[in-house]
Amino acid sequence: MIEQFEHDVAAVQRLTDVPTILDTVCRLTGMGFAAVARVTPDHWVACSVDDRIDFGLAPGGELNIETTICHEIRVSREPVIIDDVDTDPVYRSHRTPLLYGFKSYISVPIILPNGEMFGTLCAIDPNPKRVSRTEVANAIKLFASLIGTLLAAGKSVALAESNLSDEKATSKLREQFIAVLGHDLRNPIASLQAGTLMLQKEPQTEKGNRVLSMMHESLDRIEALVENVLDFARGRLGGGISLNRRPTDVHILLVQAVEEIRSANPTREVKFECTIDLTVNLDPTRLYQVITNLLGNAIAHGAPDEPIRVSCADVDGIFCLSVTNGGAEIPLTSRARLFEPFERNTEGNRDGLGLGLYIASQIAKAHDGVLMVASDADATTFTFKMPIG
Repeated sequence: MIEQFEHDVAAVQRLTDVPTILDTVCRLTGMGFAAVARVTPDHWVACSVDDRIDFGLAPGGELNIETTICHEIRVSREPVIIDDVDTDPVYRSHRTPLLYGFKSYISVPIILPNGEMFGTLCAIDPNPKRVSRTEVANAIKLFASLIGTLLAAGKSVALAESNLSDEKATSKLREQFIAVLGHDLRNPIASLQAGTLMLQKEPQTEKGNRVLSMMHESLDRIEALVENVLDFARGRLGGGISLNRRPTDVHILLVQAVEEIRSANPTREVKFECTIDLTVNLDPTRLYQVITNLLGNAIAHGAPDEPIRVSCADVDGIFCLSVTNGGAEIPLTSRARLFEPFERNTEGNRDGLGLGLYIASQIAKAHDGVLMVASDADATTFTFKMPIG
């Protein structure tokens, strides 16, 4: 790999949603190879790759820029979409398909918010594919736009950190940036959600329905990440976690949350041991956020062959909600940092930003309560406590 592009490859590799995007591109188009490429006047360098046809190109690998169609896209800044090279009036005699042996091709420029072209989001396959469909082309354009936004975000944070020596000023700028980023990401997410909902109302093949379902789940995950980022920014920038308190039947709410987790994780046993009928003055949306976060944490880090237990009680006017899972003991040094932002368990599932437990603790604080953890060799228990009145 050309050393000058190491930072570009690393920047894309840090975007944890890029593998999901490439997987979705392959499933949506039926193609066997998808990549995010850095494209300059002189170089074409793969930054992230999903290779299902043994094309043989890994992250950091380089192609001769003049042998690629991306060379032309860099000049035109327009997507190139080919269903079948053999019948395409423009590309049937083009040297690139002959050289690399593909029949179908799609490539969309990745444009940064400042107007600079970073590269392309592209896919190829040795067989013809119907990639010129409007829904396919629009989805990939939105993915390319999202990647450009995320790359610019990472670049801005890196620049801010390099220019600010004062730790407090650096932290403040990062939090302000996260708030703006979370807000601006809502538009492309909303566009993708609207597109998938529209397509789900139209007749689809079985494969199409599976792809749309997967896209919908991915968008829900991205939306949840954005909401976590916004909650983090609100808490750190002085606004705190906002609440909409009202008398809430916590038993009904907890049953709904447990059933949601059970449906999403049918192989895991979740035992609900809350038998009291209790009305608590709280924000039901925020409590739902706490319980699903704690259950998700137990699914990710608990022993898969042991049940997860959810219990609640009224202890002298204090509402207590506990989630317990089996598994290895959390070390004391890790327990001390669990409720800090961007902290993640160093073992097991590494998904997410490490904001979930921090936000859950801030929700407890906003309710004049507390979130605590206890852990030993047998089990780990997270307990949410707040006044009932």
